[in-house]
Amino acid sequence: MDIVEKNLKIIEDCIKNNQYEEVETERFELKNLSNGWGNDFQKTVCAFLNTNGGIIVIGIQDKNNSNPKSYKFTGYDNSQSNESYLKDTLPKLFKTKENIVFDVSSKLDFKLVDFLENKVMVVYVESLTDEQKYVFYEGNAYRRVITGDHILSNAEIEAYEELKKEFIQSREIEKVKNTTLEAINIDTLNQYILRFNKGKSKGETIKADLNSAMSFLTRQSFVKDGQPTLLGMLICGENIESYIQGKCEADCYVLSDTKVAQAKEVINDNIVGLIDRTYNFVWRNIQIGVGYSGGGRAEPEYPEELIRESINNAFAHRNYNSDRFIIVEIKPNAYLSIRNPGGFERRQRIMFDSVIKVRRIIPVQIARNPKLTHILKSFDYWEGKGRGLSSLIDTCLENKIDVPYYVLSQDEIKLVIPKGKVYDAEMEMFFSSYKGYISEKNGREFSEDELVLMSYFLKSEKLNRVEEYTILLTNDNNHKNIIADLEEKGMIFKDPKSPEIYPIYLVDRVFIQDIHFYDELKNIYGDGEWSMLGSDYVDVLNAIYVHNKFGGRDMVVSASSIGTYLYSKLYKNINLNEFENFKRKIRNIFNRLEDKKFITRKDGKTKSDKGKPDFEINVNFQKNNSLLNHQK
Repeated sequence: MDIVEKNLKIIEDCIKNNQYEEVETERFELKNLSNGWGNDFQKTVCAFLNTNGGIIVIGIQDKNNSNPKSYKFTGYDNSQSNESYLKDTLPKLFKTKENIVFDVSSKLDFKLVDFLENKVMVVYVESLTDEQKYVFYEGNAYRRVITGDHILSNAEIEAYEELKKEFIQSREIEKVKNTTLEAINIDTLNQYILRFNKGKSKGETIKADLNSAMSFLTRQSFVKDGQPTLLGMLICGENIESYIQGKCEADCYVLSDTKVAQAKEVINDNIVGLIDRTYNFVWRNIQIGVGYSGGGRAEPEYPEELIRESINNAFAHRNYNSDRFIIVEIKPNAYLSIRNPGGFERRQRIMFDSVIKVRRIIPVQIARNPKLTHILKSFDYWEGKGRGLSSLIDTCLENKIDVPYYVLSQDEIKLVIPKGKVYDAEMEMFFSSYKGYISEKNGREFSEDELVLMSYFLKSEKLNRVEEYTILLTNDNNHKNIIADLEEKGMIFKDPKSPEIYPIYLVDRVFIQDIHFYDELKNIYGDGEWSMLGSDYVDVLNAIYVHNKFGGRDMVVSASSIGTYLYSKLYKNINLNEFENFKRKIRNIFNRLEDKKFITRKDGKTKSDKGKPDFEINVNFQKNNSLLNHQK
C-alpha cells in the first residue's frame, strides 16, 4: 500500500466515522479547489519543487483549524479546463531567479483516483535537482518547512547559491576505468526501473537486455560514452568491488572492552545492498542493549528510523573521490558511530568563539552527490523523510535520544550517537535545581518537550567546548514553535555572532556552570575566610547558593543532590565508581561546612536528628569560623 492509498483510506475512515487523524506532512498535502485555483496550490507546488518533492491530493479539505477537526470531501471536477490548467498552464507558472520561465512539465505527474463514489486528483511533484533550484512563483521562492510553505529570503537564496558552488564536487558521473557495458547487471537495473516507475502514470519499460536499455542508462547517467559511470556501478553494477574497491564497502564492528571485536562483517555490494546489509548488521547487533518499556515492549537501543537515516546519509553524501570505506562501530550500552570519507564544506560549518565556543553543522539541503541522492530520495524505503540531517535530528528529539555529534578530521567525518536520553537523570537533577527560577521566569515549569530542547541546547554547549560539532536546529525542524516560546521567555537567546539566517541558541547563562556568585558569597563570609577556601569548597558553596536562590520552596538541598548536580556539570559520562567516590567527597565537605557554620539546616535540626537534611547558606555567618585547618 503506497502513501496515497494509505492516507486516502485513513481519510475515508475519518469521514465515515466522524473522526480525525492528521495525514499532512512535509511531503503530503490536501487541497480544496471548490472556490477555484487561487494561488495556495501553486505555492505548494513551488515549495515541493524547491525542497524534496511531494504529493498533493485535490478534492479534500483538511479542516484542522475547526473544533472539532475534520475532513470535508469536495471532489475534483475533471473538466477539460481543469485538465488543461494542470498539464498546460501550471508547468509554465514558475520562473528562474532571472525571471525566465522554467517549464517543470517533466517534474509533474497526475493521476485521477476513485474516492467515496467520486474522484480526487493526485498530483506528484518531483523535486528539482540542486543545479536547478530555486524556482519562483509570482516573485517568491518557496520551500517546504514541516507542513507549511515558507518564503525564502534573499539571504537564504544567496547562501544556498554560495554553498552550491562549493559543495558539488562529485565524481559520480565519471566513467569507471576498465569497465564495459557488461558490468551493468540487467536484473538489478530492472529492479531499479520498478522502483523508478512507482507512482508514475507513465513508467519506463522493463529491459530485455543491455542494448535495449542503452537509452535509459544514458539518460540516467548510468552510462557515458558506452561505459558505466560510478553512479551506474553503484546503482546496478555487478562484481563492483573489482572496479571501485572501497567505494562499495562497509566494515561493521561490534566493539568489546578488549581489542577483539565481538562481531565483524565486511560488506561489498551495490548501493542497495550496502544500505540494506549495513542496516541489518546494526539492527541485529543493537539488540544486545535491548530494554523494555513500561508496557513490557522490547525497545532497541536506537529507533529504526534513526538507524536508517544515519546509514542513508553516510552512503548518499560520502566523498566518492576517496577509495576509503565506511566504518560502522557499535559499542553496546555506549554509542553507535559511522565514520565516513570526506568532510563538511566550509560554509556548512559554523565555528566561532563568542559568549561560548560554538561548533555547529548546518543541515543544508544540498547533496555532495546530487544524482545519487536524488535516486535514493525516490525510494521512501531508504530515505525516510528525505531531509538528511534535519530528519536525523528530528528523529533524535522525537525519541528523546541523546545529542548526536560529529568529530571532524582532515579526511573523515565521524557521526556519534550516544546511547541514552537527551533529558536524562543528570539533566533532571540539573533543571530541578532551578525549579523556582524556571517557574518565575517561564511562568510555569518546563513541559516535557521544553526540557528535551533545553537539554539539547545545554549539552550542545558542553560538546562544543571539546571541539565536537552538534547539528543546528533550523526552521526545518519540528520544534520551531517551542524554540520561539523559549526565546520569548528568555530561557534561550541568540548568540550575537550568529549568522543572520542560522541563529545559534544558547541557554540562559544562569544555567551555566561558569556563572558563579562568588561576590555574593564573599560578602556573606568575608574576604579573609572566602579567600582561604579550597576550590572544592567554593564549588559546593556556590552550588548550594544556586539551589537556594533558584530552586524554589520545595527544593531539598543535600550532599547527595549537590554531589549529583556538580558531577553532571563536570563530567560528560557517568562512571559509577567515580560517581560514588565523588559524592563521598562532597558529603565530607558538607560535614566540614556544617561544623564550621558555613551552612545550616533549614529546619534548625542537628546531625543527631532523624530525617533527610535540607541545607542553606548561613547568611548570619560569624566571620571567625576558619576552615583553614580542615580542608585537606
